[in-house]
Amino acid sequence: MPSPHLGQLPLSRRRFLAASAGTAAALGLAAPPARAAAGRRLPFGRYGTPAARRTPRTLYVSPDGQGDFTTVRDAVAAATGSGWTLVLAPGVYRETVAVDVTRTDATWIGASEDPQDVVIVYDNAAGTAKPGGGTYGTTGSATTTVQADGFTARWITFANDWLRADHPDITGTQAVAIKVQGDRSAFHHCRFLGHQDTLYADSIALTAFARQYYAHCYAEGDVDFVFGRATAVYEHCHFRTLNRTDLAAAPYGFVFAPSTAGANPLGYLVTRGRISSGAPDASYKLARPWVPSSDTTARPGLTVRDTRLDAGIDAVAPYANMSASFPWQNQRFAEYRNTGPGAVISVPENRPQLTDEQAGSATREAYLGDWEPWKGEC
Repeated sequence: MPSPHLGQLPLSRRRFLAASAGTAAALGLAAPPARAAAGRRLPFGRYGTPAARRTPRTLYVSPDGQGDFTTVRDAVAAATGSGWTLVLAPGVYRETVAVDVTRTDATWIGASEDPQDVVIVYDNAAGTAKPGGGTYGTTGSATTTVQADGFTARWITFANDWLRADHPDITGTQAVAIKVQGDRSAFHHCRFLGHQDTLYADSIALTAFARQYYAHCYAEGDVDFVFGRATAVYEHCHFRTLNRTDLAAAPYGFVFAPSTAGANPLGYLVTRGRISSGAPDASYKLARPWVPSSDTTARPGLTVRDTRLDAGIDAVAPYANMSASFPWQNQRFAEYRNTGPGAVISVPENRPQLTDEQAGSATREAYLGDWEPWKGEC
């Protein structure tokens, strides 16, 4: 995502200091001590052990050596082909990980069943210098990249802890926690932590309408922190906008920046969720459309329905342009039955609303078709 005309000075949010399981407070939330203690006694919980595998295609990862591997990257490298499950013991996995297109139908499980205990984190930004020359760019900054179809993750935190304040010389401040490109990608009870471009919900190609499902997840950031061209449903998710002491005035950022292909009739659907804020009232926009230079025919789509918008969202003008050439009014933005101070409709032309009939087609079933990831074990 392009950097906005926003400052690059220190931020108030703390750097990730976690060095082992049970230090999730450094990530912004306190971990339940009883669960963390149980995780230390039984690192893989109810999911077996290397000596008693849940299935022949289950691999165990633990930083302390109790598993098959100590890093997620090494476990992914060993899991060639389709249908592997990785069980991750509590810990902080400081590494970058990529799941290529050949590793389909993979499942990653946080063994403690608390996403605060299992954290995959790194600190590359778009402007970070690569060892061989050049910079990583937005896509290359991702801590985790998932290209394969059929990926499922449960109870895991995906994070990028790069901070503007530590790198005032870098202007490419996009720092992706996870980039998801595969079809049938599901995340249950996961967290996505970062600042700019935290969760990149995308597809493998312009013509691929990748379906993705995020349930009971938490995402935080400041600039365009949920973005991309996937057909994505966010159900019962909590989005939180971060405070920014480096800026003199709003807007501090934007929650959503979809880049839906023009041929895709759908886009992002946010339903039965909440958008809260650690920033002053009205300091964030709900969304702005991203029409990338690689696809100037994009028509970004976003529907937010039955969701509470707290006071951090600018209720008077919740949408903004990323480029004057592609005004948000020409895109596919809509709301329906939202509540909270950020959802108050005072200027109707700034808040397009679905009719009851249109809302009947704005459902997870309509967006995801014959794929039903909310069924079964979650």
